[in-house]
Amino acid sequence: MDQELDYHALRAALEWQVELGATEAIGDVPVDRTAIPASAPKAAPVAASGTPDAADPPQVSDPAQQALSDARSASARSETLTALREALAAYPHCELRKGARNLVFGDGQPGARVMILGEAPGRDEDREGRPFVGRAGQMLDRMFGAIGLDRSDPDPAKALYITNVLPWRPPQNRDPRPDEIAMMMPFVQRHVALADPDILVLMGNISCQAVLGRKGITRLRGQWTEAMDRPVLPMFHPAFLLRQPAQKRAAWADLLSLQAKLRGMS
Repeated sequence: MDQELDYHALRAALEWQVELGATEAIGDVPVDRTAIPASAPKAAPVAASGTPDAADPPQVSDPAQQALSDARSASARSETLTALREALAAYPHCELRKGARNLVFGDGQPGARVMILGEAPGRDEDREGRPFVGRAGQMLDRMFGAIGLDRSDPDPAKALYITNVLPWRPPQNRDPRPDEIAMMMPFVQRHVALADPDILVLMGNISCQAVLGRKGITRLRGQWTEAMDRPVLPMFHPAFLLRQPAQKRAAWADLLSLQAKLRGMS
């Protein structure tokens, strides 16, 4: 196994054991896992004519730029949500995939008027492979059910479609890093374009940072804006409301604002 890949796989395994309650890691001899030789850059694929294959993204020396270039190419080639999910599953650059149980792609009804963009999967979502299925997901269902929207409703006018910025769970539910958000954004943008909702709801700080380039959900929530060629409404994440129940009044005001917007666009 390539040493660099082996390092990340071992690190993901160690973080998983820590999360399960392991407190010590003991080996017979010390191993310096930081002593990884720099890998040689990969050459661009060459077609029979001797020139790079135009169907493949150009090879660049910066790993972050290569990851972004590959994400743009893979997402652009995806003509359906099924193809986009397969492209994400095959995407090799995000290390989070090595410590996650499942790819968490989406849930609800594609084509729904309202699409919810959350932050990243948690433990329950990682286990089931669907977004918003834990306590926060139950809160989300109650919130949107109060204005007549349900992820299981087959009617696009009454349905929800739900996804996250990141499709894999970060270790110990940490916040996604900027580089992880950046490489996922071409997939997120393509996801929104293919689902094609009338309105995009951004749940929490991370989704606001990813889509709007801004954080500070207390200031942003309830303020309509535009992104990805459609109206966007930032809202408190249900997990935050579970910790701060006094903010449910503000969330209810945002839900009523969403309901009024939908009626005005009918």
